[in-house]
Amino acid sequence: MSKYTDIGVEKQGHVGLIEIRKPPLNFFDVALINQIADALEEFDRDIEIRSSVLAAQGKAFCAGANFSDPARQEQEERAASDPAVNLPINHLYVQAVRIFRNKKPIVAAVHGAAIGGGLGLAVSADFRVTCPEARFSANFTKLGFHPGFGLTFTLPELIGKNNAELMFYTSRRVTGEEAYRWGLANVLVPQDQVRSEALKLAQEIAECSPLGLVSTRATMRGDLADRVLAATNHELVEQTKLRATEDFKEGVKATAERRVANFKGR
Repeated sequence: MSKYTDIGVEKQGHVGLIEIRKPPLNFFDVALINQIADALEEFDRDIEIRSSVLAAQGKAFCAGANFSDPARQEQEERAASDPAVNLPINHLYVQAVRIFRNKKPIVAAVHGAAIGGGLGLAVSADFRVTCPEARFSANFTKLGFHPGFGLTFTLPELIGKNNAELMFYTSRRVTGEEAYRWGLANVLVPQDQVRSEALKLAQEIAECSPLGLVSTRATMRGDLADRVLAATNHELVEQTKLRATEDFKEGVKATAERRVANFKGR
C-alpha cells in the first residue's frame, strides 16, 4: 500500500484507514480522488477489511478545489475559450463515481472544514463523525458556479431538499452542531476525539458478518452510484456553461480576496 503519494493507507484489524495528506487545507484534485478510489477498491478486495475510515491531516478535512491555483486558472481560461478542452474536472467526476461504487461501509472523520467538493467527499461516506469546530459548506454559488461532485443528488437525500437548498442558495458555512441536528453528521464529539470515534464506529461495524454487511449495504445503496453519475453529468454541463462567465471569474477573485463579490449576472 506504499504506491500512494497524497494519502496514507493502513489496516487496523478489520478496519482500513485512509488519511488525506495534503495539509493544511487538503485541496483535492484528480490525483487525490483517484487514489482514494484506488484505496477503497483495494479494501474491497481484502477479505480482512470490513469497513473503513476516511480522515485527514491538517486544519481542514478537505477544502474542495483550489480555484486560486494559477495552473487551474489557466485551464479554466482555456476551457472558457474552447469548450472542447478536456478539463481535469471531467476526470475528477469519473473518479468520484468510483468512490460511490465501493462495497464496504465508510466513516468520514470530519475534524475541520468540508467545503465544496470536500463536502461531496464527506457525503460519499456512509457516516460522518464531526465536532463543533467543523464547517460544512456547499459554497458553489458564492463562486458564481454550480454544485458538483453529485451533491445535487446526495445532499438532499441526506438532509432533505429544503435544507440542501438553503446550503446551495446561501453558500453559508454550517457548524458541526447544526450539521449534527440536520443529520449531516451522525456523531458529534470534541475535536480531538473525532478520529478515535470514527475508528470506534468503524470497528463496531466490523464486528458484524462481512458477507452480511456487503449484502445489506448493496440493498440499502441500490443504484446510488448510477444516480450520482447522472447527477455529475448534469452538473458538469452547468459548470461548463458558468465557467465561461464574468461572474465566475469575479466569484473566484472575491473569494481569494476574502470580500463580497460584485456579481453582474453575466
